[in-house]
Amino acid sequence: MFYEDKKLISIVIPCYCEEDALPAFWEEINKTSQNISQADFEFLFVDDGSNDNTVNILRKLAHEDKRVRYISFSRNFGKEAAMYAGLKNAKCDYIAIMDADLQDPPRLLIDMYKGITEEGYDCVALRRTTRKGEPVVRSFFANCYYKLINKISDTEIVDGARDYRLMTRQMVNSILELKEHNRFSKGIFSWVGFKQIPFEYERQERFAGETKYPLKKMLKLASDGIISFSTKPLKILQRGSEIV
Repeated sequence: MFYEDKKLISIVIPCYCEEDALPAFWEEINKTSQNISQADFEFLFVDDGSNDNTVNILRKLAHEDKRVRYISFSRNFGKEAAMYAGLKNAKCDYIAIMDADLQDPPRLLIDMYKGITEEGYDCVALRRTTRKGEPVVRSFFANCYYKLINKISDTEIVDGARDYRLMTRQMVNSILELKEHNRFSKGIFSWVGFKQIPFEYERQERFAGETKYPLKKMLKLASDGIISFSTKPLKILQRGSEIV
């Protein structure tokens, strides 16, 4: 139940095959919500077509706690689609996005909330300070990618920025006005403007399971970012067609 004299926070949690991590995540985020007494919460899980027990766990949570809602996709559409669906269906004054694998600790939401309510930011976003524990090849490609996209794009894409962030309703409304089919949220978050600040931290190890972002998916997301936030690839193609 929501109370009129309290701010309301929606937590959007994209999930794909997270049956092993969800119980521990729910314990942590529930504990964190109890430590932010100035706000009431809704927890909006988005099941991205999981083929394990994820949706059954979400169904049980929703039955036991009226603050919990969930959306279940008919198949795996990808994290970008899951985040968009969550933002579109979130009801509250402030909206956070966080993963269920506990690599981005829910407890940090306490300080992020202070950044919004006490310091006047529209977005407090986590930025990891190190790629410690990440495969060397993946780190190499990530570093090269951020250098490339920031050279060819007018929109700054922050290296190390995570999807885990807390935003005001006005910022989320602006994000939802952009109707791109192949979304690149890290670029969109930056492009819409507003008063934003990074919250630096050291990322934790995944609690359970394996990463759902293999190299192939990362490369597709990277190409979507370059195409969406730079006109240089189109100019190169245009010049090539003129030569032919």
